[in-house]
Amino acid sequence: MAPHDPVPSDLPTGGTPALVDFDVDLTSQEVLRRAQVMEALGPDWDPVEVLLGEEAAYDLLYSGLDAEQQRLYDELVSAGVLPARGDGRAAS
Repeated sequence: MAPHDPVPSDLPTGGTPALVDFDVDLTSQEVLRRAQVMEALGPDWDPVEVLLGEEAAYDLLYSGLDAEQQRLYDELVSAGVLPARGDGRAAS
């Protein structure tokens, strides 16, 4: 097995390798990726419906809290860990 030689033997005078232009068109790849995402989502995907469903899920998640859970929820909202919902209190 030949020893590893990281310096090519065909260097120009001075021993510095010549720079080579290297271009990658990421725009075409991004367009392709976005088209594939939209195809995977399908024609029935409704982003507004999805967002409303997420909001309803959060409302349900923070509903029916007992006093201690409400206190903790209020602390998390005031600390900026959770966003305030509605009037700033969990739904009952």
